[in-house]
Amino acid sequence: MFFAIFFCIFANLGQKHFFMAKELTSRSENYSQWYNDLVVKADLAEQSAVRGCMVIKPYGYAIWEKMQHELDRMFKETGHVNAYFPLFIPKSFLSKEADHVEGFAKECAVVTHYRLKTNPDGSGVVVDPDAKLEEELIVRPTSETIIWSTYKNWIHSYRDLPILCNQWANVVRWEMRTRLFLRTAEFLWQEGHTAHATREEAEAEAKKMLGVYADFAENFMAVPVIRGVKSANERFAGALETYCIEALMQDGKALQAGTSHFLGQNFAKAFDVTFLNKENQQELVWATSWGVSTRLMGALIMTHSDDNGLVLPPNLAPYQVVIVPIYKNEEQLATIDAKVAEITAKLKALGISYKYDNSDNKRPGFKFAEYELKGVPVRLAIGARDIENGTIEVFRRDTMEKETRSIDGIDAHIKELLADIQKNIFKKAFDYRASVTRNVDTYDEFKVEIEKGGFLMCHWDGTTETEEKIKEETKATIRCIPLDGDKTPGKCMVTGKPSKQRVVFARAY
Repeated sequence: MFFAIFFCIFANLGQKHFFMAKELTSRSENYSQWYNDLVVKADLAEQSAVRGCMVIKPYGYAIWEKMQHELDRMFKETGHVNAYFPLFIPKSFLSKEADHVEGFAKECAVVTHYRLKTNPDGSGVVVDPDAKLEEELIVRPTSETIIWSTYKNWIHSYRDLPILCNQWANVVRWEMRTRLFLRTAEFLWQEGHTAHATREEAEAEAKKMLGVYADFAENFMAVPVIRGVKSANERFAGALETYCIEALMQDGKALQAGTSHFLGQNFAKAFDVTFLNKENQQELVWATSWGVSTRLMGALIMTHSDDNGLVLPPNLAPYQVVIVPIYKNEEQLATIDAKVAEITAKLKALGISYKYDNSDNKRPGFKFAEYELKGVPVRLAIGARDIENGTIEVFRRDTMEKETRSIDGIDAHIKELLADIQKNIFKKAFDYRASVTRNVDTYDEFKVEIEKGGFLMCHWDGTTETEEKIKEETKATIRCIPLDGDKTPGKCMVTGKPSKQRVVFARAY
């Protein structure tokens, strides 16, 4: 490893300008700025020319593609199929379900004209006043209305049910205060929309998909989540029940990581979607919808990353291993290339994704810093002397630890190491959440504890009035009523009235 160490030191000394350019604000100094710095400097995304919208860069999109791939597989394993529905929704459709239109009215982008024309003064183009639409179109904020208008044509008999559709799409919700991935005017997501013959089937579907989301969050994102149901105040517009998974970020704030809605028959009533049951009687259809978005990218970043950059779970990393050669001349590089070809063939056979960076326009120190910033789980460094000794340097991003290993069997070691990294970063996040989750029994104590962040488990009397009072006075919201855990009844911390169980309070993104 002598040559590897020598050249790393030399490269680092020669890359001072690079490290200055890539320096991140520390989390302790300014968590919000740290997040913004990291998203941009790790090449995940950037602001676009359109206010409130983002450009997802190739490395960021590669992570999103991994998320898509795994979720899409999980959806299809549970019987769902993909479809695509229009981006534009007639304004009248949103008026059909009162709660739904009220929930989204302030966020809608509206198309009023269908044509431009050249400005007579030659200064560019203007909207053609003669091209006004008879009915304005809403740019999709969510698709329940356009999909249920379509389902009316698809559903006639119980034999047509269930319909289990999902779509991968973009949506627009006009936001004034935006943050990359967490809140943008346009974002990417998937939205499932299902139709069922019975209430029981629909409720079971909503809960099943919540389980799929929780499985994905914990086993792929390595993000521990609480499964729960939203209070009436926090429920999706038009739903009878909203199930959710709630995650906790490193700054002690909560992030809603996924929702699954039991819509009852509200949209079937609005669009007159009925079916002939087995008894030859007409019935309204039962519905669900469920979705996760590129907000998961924000959750991934804020749950695991550190002051050195991203920390990616191996199960979602665009490449799980990066290999950096250390060499003095072309002859040494040729020797290293040959050995690396042997190693990568074994990695590929094990299904391990990798990148071999033998580019000659960047020094090793530059590459090391770049891949640490980008959160690649494992880095291998190999030089000519290492090949002579039959060794290779292994660096794991989650702990920043290095070790020297024999080249023989390195593929099997990396497979075990990746599994350990996945497990370790989940445990770290789980232990942090546990350390800042605590029971609070009085409102005075609550006001003090909420300033410290974390999940506060409190008794609540179930009323909207009490919930709104707490939100107004402390900026904390009920994140969910847990489906699992302590169901012991008690007294509301604010009113002293009976409470069925503790609920989860936190400040949130």
